Amino acid sequence: MKKTLVLGASAHAYRYSNMAVHRLLAHGHEVAPVGINEGSIEGRPILIGMPHIEGVDTITIYLSPQHQVQYYPYILQLKPKRLIFNPGAENPELAALAQQNGIETENACTLVLLSVNQY
Repeated sequence: MKKTLVLGASAHAYRYSNMAVHRLLAHGHEVAPVGINEGSIEGRPILIGMPHIEGVDTITIYLSPQHQVQYYPYILQLKPKRLIFNPGAENPELAALAQQNGIETENACTLVLLSVNQY
C-alpha cells in the first residue's frame, strides 16, 4: 500500500480531499491529511503546516496552483515517488520542478484512480 499525503485536506465531508482520505483508507492506504484548518477525517487529525512525514510514496494535491507555491520546498524535501494533481490543481511549474527532482507527476483524479484500481 502507498503512504499518501493529502495536501489540502479538509474536515468538510463535501470536499473532494475529504472524500479522497476516506477512499484511500478504504483501499488500505496509510494516509496523512495535511491542511490549513484543524479538524479530523475518520478520526485522523488534519496536520497543520508542513509536518515532516517519513516514507511518503504519493502526494495528492487539492490546492489551486497559487496556493501551492509556499509548499514547493516542502514537497521536494519529502521526496515522494509521485505527485497527483487533481482537477483544478494542475500546475506545470511544480510538475517541472518535481520531474527535475526525479518525482513522477500525473494530472488525474485520485477518486477515479482508486475506483478503477489504477492508484
